[in-house]
Amino acid sequence: MSDQDQADVRLAVARLKQEHLDFDAAIQAMIQVGCDQLRIQRMKKKKLIIKDKLIELEDKITPDIIA
Repeated sequence: MSDQDQADVRLAVARLKQEHLDFDAAIQAMIQVGCDQLRIQRMKKKKLIIKDKLIELEDKITPDIIA
């Protein structure tokens, strides 16, 4: 992977981490307000999808080391 590709992936990881934190804050606010459980579950599902993308991108950055 070239340096530019790694920089792009790292930028995407940073964006996804921020988005994940934003979803977490929004979910906590919805819980405190007493929002509809279905909406909260949908937000949690979106947060999980972001986490999965984040893990996938982080795996691209970290090289596989065979022990």
